[in-house]
Amino acid sequence: MAVTLVSSNRSFKGRQFVYKHASTTTQCDMTFGVYIPDHETDEKRPALFYLSGLTCTHANFMEKSGFQQYASKYRFIVVHPDTSPRGVDVEGDSDSWDFGKGAGFYVNATVEKWAKNYRMYDYIVKELLEDVVPKVAPIDAARVGIFGHSMGGHGAITIGLRNPSKFKSISAFAPICNPITVPWGQKALAGYLGDDQSTWQQYDASEILKAYTGPCRIILIDQGAADNFLEQLKPETLKDTNHAGVIVRMQPEFDHSYYFIATFMEDHFEHHAKHFRSI
Repeated sequence: MAVTLVSSNRSFKGRQFVYKHASTTTQCDMTFGVYIPDHETDEKRPALFYLSGLTCTHANFMEKSGFQQYASKYRFIVVHPDTSPRGVDVEGDSDSWDFGKGAGFYVNATVEKWAKNYRMYDYIVKELLEDVVPKVAPIDAARVGIFGHSMGGHGAITIGLRNPSKFKSISAFAPICNPITVPWGQKALAGYLGDDQSTWQQYDASEILKAYTGPCRIILIDQGAADNFLEQLKPETLKDTNHAGVIVRMQPEFDHSYYFIATFMEDHFEHHAKHFRSI
């Protein structure tokens, strides 16, 4: 599987790369970014996967969050993929901003129209993590965490809890916590998975958390108290269980934007670093 370099830029004590490859999962070319701290040997480094929100590409996080200074400081490789397939045109995939292009919701679609290409869950968990990124970055598979924003926060929690052997730490900014009960989630899950709502629960963070019995996880959630989308996000639905604790920090005056994300970015790097230190 060939991985092609698109761009490379010096940033703090490392380099910000963008790559493109032909995905066997989504059946089209996919673009992703990866920040790699300077290293003199082939020593493997801890890695974070960041999943972006609705309408975003790989570039929003790279250009707006300021994460590179913390990836450099904590010596983390950071991978940030696109949010949906881009190299295909499925009828209706550009009709709205919250479904189709830019809105893959990190699920494996089962509705026939979408099932061939919209398989972002497998793309992240299998192809990107296991096959593609190791070709370009020396990630330590024993120290990989996942985080994200909004739709990507939903993806980070669901993917992290469903794959605890692959992702050892989880955090999120303003995640969609209970998508089966809100318009954003209902539209996406019905569109990609069909009308049988019993199939939706596998992609609902609050439902997965209730049933989670894996290794202990502490999940950090930052949520802006002035977020206009709170009714879509429902952070109150994430509850502690015997196997997982949830820290929800309501941040006064902050909204849903990257100004909010950038403000608390280092806290999330420290959260993941703390978990990696115990491994």
